[in-house]
Amino acid sequence: MPSSFTVKHAAGYEQLMGRWSRKLAPLLIEFAGLEDGERVLDVGCGTGSLTFALPRAAAVREVVGIDYSPVFVEEATRRNKDPRIGIRQADACALPFPDGGFDRALSLLVLHFVPDAAKAVSEMRRVVRPGGVVAAAVWDHLGGLPSMRMTWDTLAAQSSAAREARSRYLFQPMMRPGEMRQCFIGQGLLDVQETSLAIRMDYRSFDDYWEPIAAGEGPLGKFVSALGQADRAEADAAVRAAYEGGQPDGPRSFVAVAWACRGVCPTS
Repeated sequence: MPSSFTVKHAAGYEQLMGRWSRKLAPLLIEFAGLEDGERVLDVGCGTGSLTFALPRAAAVREVVGIDYSPVFVEEATRRNKDPRIGIRQADACALPFPDGGFDRALSLLVLHFVPDAAKAVSEMRRVVRPGGVVAAAVWDHLGGLPSMRMTWDTLAAQSSAAREARSRYLFQPMMRPGEMRQCFIGQGLLDVQETSLAIRMDYRSFDDYWEPIAAGEGPLGKFVSALGQADRAEADAAVRAAYEGGQPDGPRSFVAVAWACRGVCPTS
């Protein structure tokens, strides 16, 4: 089942999101827990932000990262230097692993892009042993990601098409308070806990912020790249003004908050 996330080039994704997911990964690992000797599955590994953070956090036995996108699989494989890590292409809603083969299954910034997120959680539970842990995190697009909300709101002031696209973006699956927790409970996980994880996104300049979006990366980039020439020029100028906020171009820092949830697989 394909992801709704648009990725064109690994380098563009890194500038758009990879550098921030690397900052978020240790927070998810701390929340999910991790112990020496464990076998861990990373569902939707992308370029490897969480995958490569896991062996740094504990002396794990094995990490398996899967992603639907061949672009991500190729890049994560290229980066991998650890024999304990394996990367492969697979569908989060049909994991190609036997029941109970992992101690933990984690997913970072992925479930909101899976068309059937509940099925993905069900599959994560299936491949984790009884007593093992399933955990995930997704950005809070509505209230916790002002760097992207700034641009969506700017574009929404210009057209009804942008307002419709913004609504889809802000209310993707798992983003409402308690929604991921209810999904985990609905898939039979126990001791379910939900929390928020926060980092900061620090940009050097407007170009550092805008380049991957302008190149068509991610949901926002997909919308921007489809604009006509005149609308695109108007969007570029308006978003620049929003980023600069009436001051000279330069560094800007935005808080970024993710919803996170963890649950335990039942033992009977």
